[in-house]
Amino acid sequence: MDFAERLSLWLNAFDAIGLQAAHQSIRAVTAPAPASREATAAPRGQSSLLEADLQRARAALANAIAQDPLPDPDAGYAPYRQRHAELQRHMEQMIGPLREHVRQTICRRSARLRQLAALDAALEQWLAPREQGVLPTVAAIAERRFDRLRREHRQAIDASGAPDDPARWREPGGWLHAFERDWRLALGAELDLRLEPVAGLVEACNNEAEHHQ
Repeated sequence: MDFAERLSLWLNAFDAIGLQAAHQSIRAVTAPAPASREATAAPRGQSSLLEADLQRARAALANAIAQDPLPDPDAGYAPYRQRHAELQRHMEQMIGPLREHVRQTICRRSARLRQLAALDAALEQWLAPREQGVLPTVAAIAERRFDRLRREHRQAIDASGAPDDPARWREPGGWLHAFERDWRLALGAELDLRLEPVAGLVEACNNEAEHHQ
């Protein structure tokens, strides 16, 4: 299915009516929002500031994923589940305000960017419930991965008769090393997904700035 068909599966009839009304309102926008002191900056300088804000948020969240303190190997999956939820909340707390800040900034630049900001706000409103329902399931999928790798490790140890050494689980080739790599990759992919709308808004601002050079 194409994008429109997939999107239709996520919206009910009332959502579709609201989205149509939002689309008509967006199309009627013919002027940027009233300028603020921040909006008086040169277009290229303003887009550079937004790009810097985006990269700072990305770096801070990526660092939180990469540098997360590792739990006791014998503690099971519970510490990972708790940390997963904490990181997701951290993403929401940082990315939500950043997205709104970028929208407020670009909508004062031109009518086209104001339309884009309004469309992004409408899509965020209607797609947020879907996102909130889907993203938490990643932790459950990771738990199944954790259990499978641990089970396969124990089966291999039992078959070989060799003693098990928890200190080696996190070494390259160890089952916990493999799990934590995949777990962080999944969180990194979620970070990229959550930042995609912000990155798109910033890119649109960059394009607008280049157009006016």
